[in-house]
Formats: sequence, C-alpha cells, structure tokens
Amino acid sequence: MERVTGIRCCAALRSCFPILTWLPGYNLTWLKMDLIAGLTVGLTAVPQALAYAEVAGLPVQYGLYSAFMGGFIYCIFGTSKDITLGPTAIMSLLCSAYIGGDPVFAVVLTLLCGIIQAGMALLRLGFLLDFISHPVIKGFTCAAAVTIGFGQVKNILGLKEIPQQFYLQVYYTFHKIPEARVGDVILGLCCLFFLVMLTLMKNSLGSSEHEASLLVRSARRLVWSLATMRNALVVIAATGVAYSAEVTGHHFFSLTGKTAEGLPPFKVPPLSETVANGTVITFSVFSQDLGGGLAVIPLMGVLESIAIAKAFSSKNNYRIDANQELFAIGLTNILGSFVSAYPVTGSFGRTAVNSQTGVCSPAGGIVTGVIVLLSLAFLMPLFFYIPKASLAAVIICAVSPMMDFRVPVQLWRVKRLDLLPFLVTFVVSFWEVQYGIVGGVVVSGFMLLHIVARPKVKVSDHGVLLSPRRCLVLDCAHVSSIDFTVVHELTELLKQFELRGVSMIFAGLKVEFNINRHVLLSADLPGFRHTDRVDEALQLLTSIINNSNSQ
Repeated sequence: MERVTGIRCCAALRSCFPILTWLPGYNLTWLKMDLIAGLTVGLTAVPQALAYAEVAGLPVQYGLYSAFMGGFIYCIFGTSKDITLGPTAIMSLLCSAYIGGDPVFAVVLTLLCGIIQAGMALLRLGFLLDFISHPVIKGFTCAAAVTIGFGQVKNILGLKEIPQQFYLQVYYTFHKIPEARVGDVILGLCCLFFLVMLTLMKNSLGSSEHEASLLVRSARRLVWSLATMRNALVVIAATGVAYSAEVTGHHFFSLTGKTAEGLPPFKVPPLSETVANGTVITFSVFSQDLGGGLAVIPLMGVLESIAIAKAFSSKNNYRIDANQELFAIGLTNILGSFVSAYPVTGSFGRTAVNSQTGVCSPAGGIVTGVIVLLSLAFLMPLFFYIPKASLAAVIICAVSPMMDFRVPVQLWRVKRLDLLPFLVTFVVSFWEVQYGIVGGVVVSGFMLLHIVARPKVKVSDHGVLLSPRRCLVLDCAHVSSIDFTVVHELTELLKQFELRGVSMIFAGLKVEFNINRHVLLSADLPGFRHTDRVDEALQLLTSIINNSNSQ
C-alpha cells in the first residue's frame, strides 16, 4: 500500500513539475545540443523582441523585458521540448489595441492575463479554446499579418505621425509618401532584400544532404546557421552602417533612440498610476479600460501557444499536456509582470528554429534567456543606433508566412459555408482586431447551433418494401448522449407514431437506459422497439411488415 502511495505521489509531482521526467536522464550530448539551439534562438529572439515592442507601441527595451522569463519558467513547468515563449507579432498587435503605448497598462495586463490563464489551467477550462474554429483563426492570422506588415511600411519610408488605426494608416502612408527619407528607404529595402535572400538560401538547402561529401555538408551547415541568424546579422550590419553615418555627422536614418540601460528591477507590478496632470488611475480603472482584452488576449495567447506545441509534438513524436501548457504560460505572464514584461505566448518562428537546430529538452530556453539578459546588461547603449527601417524589415519578413491566402481556396473546396466566419474575422479585424475575433466566433457559434438544431437526415429503405403500415428504423450508433429535451421530443414523436400505427425501431441505442428511466418508453409506448444492430433492426422491420401483410 505504501509503495502504491509513493508511486502516485511521484506521478503527481511529475505531472506538476514536468522537469522531473527528463532531468534524471540529462547528459552531455543533450547539453551540447541545447547550448547550440539556445544560442541560435537567442540571436533570433533579441532583434525580434526589439521589433515586436515597436508593434506593441512600447519602448524597445520592453520587448527584451518580455523575452527571458519564459525560458526559465517553461523549463520547469512546460511539456514541450521545442516551444519558446516570448513576445510575438500577434500578441504585440493585440496588446497595442488596449495599452495605448503606456508601459504601466502593459504590465497590469500581463499580470491579469497570467492570473486568468493559470486559473483556467487549475479549473481545466482549456476546452473553451474549441469554440474558436479553424476558419476564425486563419482569418485572424491573415488579417494580423496584413495589419502588422503594412504598419511597418511607415518605418521603411521613414514617415512620422502616422495613425495606428489601419484604414487611416493606409491613407496617411500613401498621402505622405513624398515625405519619405531616402536613407531609410534604401536601408530598409536592402535589409528586406538580404533577409529574403537568406531565407531562400535556407529553404533551398536540399534534403539529400546525406549524399553529399563532408566538405559540402559542412558548407551547407554554415550557410544554414548564417541564414538562421539572419535577423541578428541584418540588424547588426544596419546598426554598423547607421553608427558610421552618425559619428561622421550624417543623419541619414531614423534611429531607435535612447533606451533604458541595464536589467529591469524585480518588483511588484504597479496597481495604480499617476499621470502627468496629477490624476491617479486606480486598479479598477485599469481593469475597466482593458475591458475585452482580458478575454481576448489570454485566450489567443493560449490558443497560439498550444497549437504550436501540438504541431511540434506531433512532428517529433512526443506528447504534451494542454492544461500544463496553459499553467506554464500563465505563470510566465504572472512572473513576467514583476520584470515589466508585456503578455507573451509561444512563437512559431523561434520554435521552428529551436526544433531544427536539434534542441533536446526545454533547457535550451535557459540559454536563450541568458542571451537576452546579457543583451540587456551590456548592449543597451548600442541599441540607440539601430535603424527603425531594419527592425521594420525583420517584422515584415517574420509575418509574411502568416499571409496564407490559399486558405479561402481550401475552404471553398472543403465546405463553402466556412468562408463566412473566415471573411467576417478577416474583414472586421481591420477595424478592430478583437472585434474580428469575437465576430468570427459568434458566426461560427450560430452555424454550429443551426447544424445541431437542424441536422441532415438520410432516409434509406435498405431494399425493404414498405407496407401501408409504415415503419421507421433510427440508427443511433453514433449518438453518444441525449438530454431531457431529446427524451421529451422522442416521447411526443412516438405518441404521434402510435396514433398513426407507425412503429419506430432504435438500432444501437447506447443511451436506452436514459429513455427507460425518464419516460419508460418501452413500457408505455408499444410502438417502441430496440435492437443492438441495424441488420437486426431490418429483420425486425421485415417481420413487422410481414405481420402487417398477413393481417
């Protein structure tokens, strides 16, 4: 008995702390691969974090504040070896709609999102994600990619004072094209060109690498490594060009500008704020202003992260625990709020790099977190010279794979009605992202309710000649449960059948006990029959017909 209790305790500990499942078998080979993967992802995460802070409307250092906590927390509580948590393009866009560029709002949002996500994990409410259908997700990601990508055109052109609202942004961007700065345009286009070329080089490396010579394989690995770190390489090169121009007195480029130096202080998130005019914004005001963001952002963060984790667990043949993933994200956001982070989730791009580099355990995230911390500690003064055009190029290349416009064609071929929630989400998201998601979910919900309330009925006589005394066979093999409404309607239906001399046969009814217990159909309604299989039902039906004919 004590042994069984001990085994159960160990299983419970491993369930709560997944690190206990892989840490005992950790070895030097895993350490080597985790170091390489963590370093590679870190060199990708730093420039992306700086760029995504721009999307969120925050100073660039807040991107780095958000990029390191996930590596440490997820290593202990996460169940996927591949996924990396940090700022992403979609979460940055969602946050920008609610925080209004105010870092205090961002930190409070992070704390509340973390509490909501952790609470959902403890209550096992992950099933709520099932209400966000695939067409809604695709409509949102396509719209987000267009919104984020076009939002960076102003930085490629070096334009100022462009509104955040998408339609106004489009108008004023084209209206102010004559004000574009030549230096920013040239540098931004060059960065885009090199990022695209490096991406194409990486994708063109053939899968027949095992057939090549050792020298060729080494060259391919070098090219692959350089292409993987393309964001860091392009940003470093652009920063070098901008620094050279600045020290010689030429101000050709729009720069990131002054950033806060050093590591963020670990402190309790501020629950109130005093603005410039002396007005005190309390926690209740924060909550009211964040409004729908407290529903949209936690759900979308969890949805994005778990979808990525499931994709890579399937690809690499291991299992994840969705509720544990939910808890890991929630705890990351809660503790992230103590270091001035804004909400984070799983990143598909960085997770792909992590997996392709050969990461063996979640410990690779610790290396990535250390890289980000070192950047905060020693490189912040150099970030002053990062051109905004180079960060804009990084963002545009990062979100371009999300613009998958093959989806409408696929939806049209599979089920044309699914285009409706896709289009509603896609179009409305250009007005307000959160409204697009809510609109798509509502449309999907109504479609689902319509299907449930008006199911298609397939009528077949199975070759049986029906007599004037009609009979009905209802195949219930795929009916897993019924509620009181169904029982009541069946009772009324059988009464009507009984009055008209019609017999009903239920085949394969797994929930017969509910019917018998609640309304005693078999006892009260002689028109009710039940068999285990459809073929038996047909035999019964034939006998009923024969009896009817003999009479």
